[in-house]
Amino acid sequence: MALSFFATLDNAGRFQRSRDVGAFLGLTPRRHQSGDMDWPGRISKCGDRDLRRLLYSAATSLITQVRKPSKLRVWAKKLQDRKGFKKAALAASRKLAVVMMCIWRDGTDFEPEKELIT
Repeated sequence: MALSFFATLDNAGRFQRSRDVGAFLGLTPRRHQSGDMDWPGRISKCGDRDLRRLLYSAATSLITQVRKPSKLRVWAKKLQDRKGFKKAALAASRKLAVVMMCIWRDGTDFEPEKELIT
């Protein structure tokens, strides 16, 4: 997955903020606006479909299979209880993309014990 992430994004400097990666990959809600009406829709699906699929499957396995405690997993499980599994997996995949971008920019290693990046 990391190679697909690097190959798709190509350059870490093209994003001003790490949060912009979620929008680039199509992992953010689509907006429907008409006059006074404004409601969020499903995900925009703008970016690379294969990388989006890889991130979603990684988030799914994080929620369902991983037993090692991490703050990301705890956050995703709480979100699953409130919003449902699919929305929690999508939000976790977006957060995984942000974490991977921060790691790529900083050149650091992933430490599950650290605080989450929001």
